[in-house]
Amino acid sequence: MCYRQTNQITFFISETLRVRLLRMKLLQVLKYLDNRRLVHKEAINFCQNILRKKLVDWEAVYRFNLSRPIRDVDLVVTIGGDGTLLQASHFVDNSIPVLGVNSDPTQAKEVEQYSEEFDASRSTGFLCAATVKNFEQIIDDILENHATPSEVSRMSVTLNSKQLSPYALNDVLIAHPCPATVSRFSFRTKKEEQSCSSLVHCRSSGLRVSTAAGSTAAMLSAGGFAMPILSKDLQYIVREPIAPGAYNSLMHGIVKPEELMEIAWYCKEGLIYIDGSHLVHSVQHGDIIELSSNAPTLKVFLPSHLIS
Repeated sequence: MCYRQTNQITFFISETLRVRLLRMKLLQVLKYLDNRRLVHKEAINFCQNILRKKLVDWEAVYRFNLSRPIRDVDLVVTIGGDGTLLQASHFVDNSIPVLGVNSDPTQAKEVEQYSEEFDASRSTGFLCAATVKNFEQIIDDILENHATPSEVSRMSVTLNSKQLSPYALNDVLIAHPCPATVSRFSFRTKKEEQSCSSLVHCRSSGLRVSTAAGSTAAMLSAGGFAMPILSKDLQYIVREPIAPGAYNSLMHGIVKPEELMEIAWYCKEGLIYIDGSHLVHSVQHGDIIELSSNAPTLKVFLPSHLIS
């Protein structure tokens, strides 16, 4: 009896310690997330205070309140990360430059400190030229015409000859709505209505096509390669092809600026994802999708290391 009771007490104490440790870890994560929120909020306030000091008119707009094209402004400043800049790009033509401010950059020491507990990565901000540390200097350079935006390529997407909006700044993914279902499609590259490659028949988990700006994101993770940021080429990769056979060398390649990629969809249903999961278009059996870099560029003030 005593032996069983001791075991029960030991078990109870162990469970209590386990719950306590889990609670401590949860509190640690919540504290980290709250810190991220505060850092982002402080960055917004900081940038707004800098703009108040300048002789410019400006208006603050939350990203989820954007619903129509941005016009009649000289500059768009996005405060957040690459996702915020991506969203803004969908409402901007090639006449208005964009400056991205990374409001919450990843801290290497923090990632190392919490590596055994959770992923402490913050915002990548690959396309963001500014942080709170250099925002005022970059704004001054822009106002004094000492900074020039770069023209970054975007991708045109047509479905059955109808132009889809918006233009993709990062990438396009075409796949079956269910990730466990095989996608069936064929593709080829064309130039001035003439085929540049043979027709490739695919059974896979989908097709991803990226711009140069998007080549360091999901494309790189999928086995692609990083492209020069100002390249006009598109890069494609067939995701997890089933028995590619003779087409193996064509599962990954480049679409040149003077070419387009034509995809014929052979599943009952499918989806076209433009720059992530928020912008989605449906496709069905027999639809024809065309992708090309024949699209208005986006003027962006890029980090110096990307263009040096």
